[in-house]
Order: sequence, then C-alpha cells, then structure tokens
Amino acid sequence: MKPNADVCVIIAAKNAAETIGRAIISALREPETAEVVVVDDGSSDGTGDVSQKADDGTGRLTIARFEVNRGPAAARNHAISISKAPVLAVLDADDFFFPGRLNNLLSQTGWDFIADNIAFVDEQKAEDAHLVLESFPAAPRILGLGEFIEGNISKRGVRRGEIGFLKPLMRRNFLDAHQLRYQESLRLGEDYDLYARALTKGARYKIIHSCGYGAVVRGDSLSSSHRTIDLKRLYEADKAILAQTDLSPQARGLIARHEHHIRGRYELREFLDIKRQSGSKAALIHALGNPAAIPAIACGIFLDKTERFRRQPDAAPVALGGSGGLRYLLQPPSTAR
Repeated sequence: MKPNADVCVIIAAKNAAETIGRAIISALREPETAEVVVVDDGSSDGTGDVSQKADDGTGRLTIARFEVNRGPAAARNHAISISKAPVLAVLDADDFFFPGRLNNLLSQTGWDFIADNIAFVDEQKAEDAHLVLESFPAAPRILGLGEFIEGNISKRGVRRGEIGFLKPLMRRNFLDAHQLRYQESLRLGEDYDLYARALTKGARYKIIHSCGYGAVVRGDSLSSSHRTIDLKRLYEADKAILAQTDLSPQARGLIARHEHHIRGRYELREFLDIKRQSGSKAALIHALGNPAAIPAIACGIFLDKTERFRRQPDAAPVALGGSGGLRYLLQPPSTAR
C-alpha cells in the first residue's frame, strides 16, 4: 500500500455472491485504496463468505453485516461511519474499477466531488472489457447544478445515461462540514439526492472524460424494478431540498423541474398500479379525482405505446438494446451531442 493511500472504497451488497469478489479485487488492486468497506445488507446467499475470500491480506478489507436489509443508503452511511480515509469512493457490488482509476482521479485538483466516465458492459464481457476500453482525453470541467439536473431528467427514446449514474470520489471533510449523508428513506435516486444537496451547498463537482468505472448491465437492467413508493419518496426528497431557506432562485427552479418530472412518473405508475389491481374503471375514477395528474398519465401512456418506434440500436451492450459493445456515459467533448 502506498504511504499516501487515502481512499475508502464503499461497497453496499445484497445477494451479490456472484460479483462481489470481482468488485473487491478491483478496488484492492488500486494502490491509492486505504480501505475497502463492504456492508452485507441482509444477504441470503454467500456474499459475506465470497467477500472474505477476496481479501488480499493487506488488512485493508472490512466486512460489516446488517441482519435485515436496510437499503444502499443506510449501508453506505454505515460504511462512512466506520471508515477513516479522507476520500470516499462508492462501488456497486456488481461493478468494478478499471486499473489506474483512482490515480487518474486523484491527479486532478480543485474539487469536492470528482467523477470519471463510465463504461457499460454486458456481464459476459466484463472480464475482458479493459482490452477494448477506449482512451479519451480527460478534458476536465466543472459540472454545475443546471447540467446536473438536466442530466438526471430521462428522455424517452434517448439511450439511458443519467448524470446521476456517475460515481464520484467525495471529500469527507465537505460532507462533514455540511452534514451531508445519504437519505436512508430512499431506495431510488439516493445518489442523485446526495449530489444535488451538495451542489446547492456550493460543492465543486469536477468530471473528466477518461473512463475508469465499469458498470455491468444485465437483461433486466431496463425493467421497472423500483416500486411506485420509491418514486414518491424521490420527489418528496426534492421537495425537502426546496424547503431550504438558503436556496438561490436559480437552484430552486432547477430542483422544482426535477421534482415535477419525477412526480409525473409517479402519477403514471400509480395509475397503472390501480388499473392492474382494480381495473380500468377504478383507474379512470382515480385520474378524474386527481385532474392535475391527467397530463402526466396521458403523455406517459402515449410514450409507452410508441417507444418501440423511437429505439435506435447501437454498439451498446446487449442488455441496453445494442449489439454487444461498450457504451460510455460521457462522450468526448468533440463528439458530444
């Protein structure tokens, strides 16, 4: 371990026995990693045992366990509370770091949060993904609140790539100074919520276009696996930000836009839930009793019905509707559209 190793890699894991070993090994491989903290979030498989087997003997791996699942936000907060390194990095249990990621990020200056590019890859090709990884110039720039919010409003017919997917390194002292932690009531968008609150507090969020994070996607990655209540809690989190008295008018308008977007998604999902459970008549009565939701419901149904006409297959992973290649979240500035 390098004397100046100063990053704690946090991995929240539930039933991740098939992938957690790869994630841990990729984190421990980085010389800048001072700690890897795995929080086994109520797994019923061998996640904990597999995690232990991935230990490299350097004393950097800590494994904690929740007996009952509490969600990724609670798991990450616990990892923060039992770790000491001044820089925090979040790694999902089925993802991995490409070699050299932390060095590339830490070589940059002037940031409170810093993120690099993400390569989306099919599980079957994850092991050899480094062999086909493209080399992009870093082209560092600061990500403002406006671009961040815009990048978290998904658009139908546009390949998925919300800015909230980025996995930044975070300075512990900034989080502590502003009393920022993950909101544990959220099971969807907990990353977005933390970063949005940080940006409203003046965080310097730098991004670079070189790629160091591998995100593994599967056939069910695009399914609506989140619950309807998760969407409700997410737009309520936006409302909590809007309740801040020190929010600038510009920030207030941006957060309100995201809140409106998520609330529209919630209203559509609630309508469809009622239709599925109680029939079309009950859903129609519900909609008529909530006229403000009707535009979101009608627009959402129309877009759902016509989505197949807007899909444009590309070289992205098969699980993302492509032909099996890597797909990058951030396009180089010269080719970004």
